[in-house]
Amino acid sequence: MPHPLSSTINTNTNKYNESFFKLLGINWTAYDNNAPTYIEEGFNINPIVYAVVSQMATKTSSVPFKIKKIESKQTKAKIDNLLKATGYNLSAQQYGKKMLLEKKAYTSDDIAMPLERPNPLQTWAEFLELYKTFMKLTGNAYIYKLRVAEGRNAGEILGLYLLPSHLMNIVLKPNADLMSIESPIGGYKLISGETGIEFTHEEVTHIKYPNPNYDTNGSHLYGFSPIRALLKNVQSSNTALDLNIKTMNNGGAFGFVHSKGPTPFTDAQAKGIKGMMKDAFNDKDKLSQIMGVSAEIGFTRIGMTTDELKLFDYLNFDQKQICNALGWSDKLLNNDAGAKYDNVNSYRKQVVIDNIIPDLNLFTEAFNNDILPSFKGYDKTCVVFEYSELPEMQQDMTQMIAWIRPSIEIGLMSREESRTFMKLPNTDNESMKEFTVNADIMTLEQSLDDFPNVVPNDQAI
Repeated sequence: MPHPLSSTINTNTNKYNESFFKLLGINWTAYDNNAPTYIEEGFNINPIVYAVVSQMATKTSSVPFKIKKIESKQTKAKIDNLLKATGYNLSAQQYGKKMLLEKKAYTSDDIAMPLERPNPLQTWAEFLELYKTFMKLTGNAYIYKLRVAEGRNAGEILGLYLLPSHLMNIVLKPNADLMSIESPIGGYKLISGETGIEFTHEEVTHIKYPNPNYDTNGSHLYGFSPIRALLKNVQSSNTALDLNIKTMNNGGAFGFVHSKGPTPFTDAQAKGIKGMMKDAFNDKDKLSQIMGVSAEIGFTRIGMTTDELKLFDYLNFDQKQICNALGWSDKLLNNDAGAKYDNVNSYRKQVVIDNIIPDLNLFTEAFNNDILPSFKGYDKTCVVFEYSELPEMQQDMTQMIAWIRPSIEIGLMSREESRTFMKLPNTDNESMKEFTVNADIMTLEQSLDDFPNVVPNDQAI
């Protein structure tokens, strides 16, 4: 259904500049004019960018999540602080602490997602995959909240849509003060071709990367695209690929054919040789055939071969730069024969910690603060991504399990708490809550009762 505030703007897309917006009486914020380029020259045609972004988007969509009812905001804050302090790279003890805190922070009730699907066209996995793609390519994600327009349920969210971030423009409030404590953003405008669609500030949740490019136009209000820093590498790898294709299509190095004898070729002979070679190269099946000529010929090369150009060296260099800037390991692109299985596992875990989790944290914060409370009955809930369920993080769980038994035996943990660590239900058995010592599961109180008094109290010094 068309947006109620949609309008037509009769001008070319590339002409949407500052003077045009001022002509309309709109305070606009300068945006990155290369934003469409990041998708067109990056994701659309560059195999490295496509492979890297596709891998991280797919991994993002695979992270399971739940909606949880908050029982203690203070305890939830402790969990958030623990995860921020450790960067989600938790030790066995920290995993245990996190699980104990979660037991106090959230109720045990299962809460359904307020929307089974964010919109009729996408599952939640597809939504998160596209969210990740927009973030890495443009540095921005704009979530449009489609609401009930009127009636008893007016304002309730019907669906969530990701707007094309490379086509979005931020519109400032009249006489907006960029340094004010109030948001200077009045709304957003999606510009495609000759059509502009306007959105109010309340209709859109904007998630973005930090942007240090401050100016009086408010450029910093947009997120900074990682591809912007990589644009030369993207263009370099595209050029190398194009040059390699041209070299292959031309059958190798450029040059000219000439007579090696004392008598040069006549024009007719030169044209004849050129014609035979052209026919052979146009029909690859003829390349192995023998061509007859009336004189000994020579070949003088112009330019360099593919090997001499070291195109693949340049491609490998650009690949590493692209992976570094996007926060991904080039060892995961299935083209490094030296990558061992154990090392690959460590690479996978590292990109989860350094790449997947940070972007999902941005989504979580925006979703919990700006979207979830809009649903009736969800004012005290939050979305929680279960990173520990990912295969890359299972080694940490194994380490935690190995830590549980000795912790029980020396009285650091109750058996009931150990069940919490294993995500098992409580037993409601009071003896399970007691702290024990040694492998015989003797309670701490029993051990003290059975411990003999070495020195009688009346003889104590």
